[in-house]
Amino acid sequence: MKLSKEELKSIYGGDISGSMLSSMVRGITILLELGRSLGSSLRRVMDGNMCSYK
Repeated sequence: MKLSKEELKSIYGGDISGSMLSSMVRGITILLELGRSLGSSLRRVMDGNMCSYK
């Protein structure tokens, strides 16, 4: 089946697919975990509660 150029131009894709939604949720989750880790590290540095490496 061949489509003409006009028919190809009129094809409209879906709005939000499941994989796109999943990747967006995964990105938000990664950003939240990064913020948690950074906040935890800053709190340990400010409180002087760091592990010593010998």
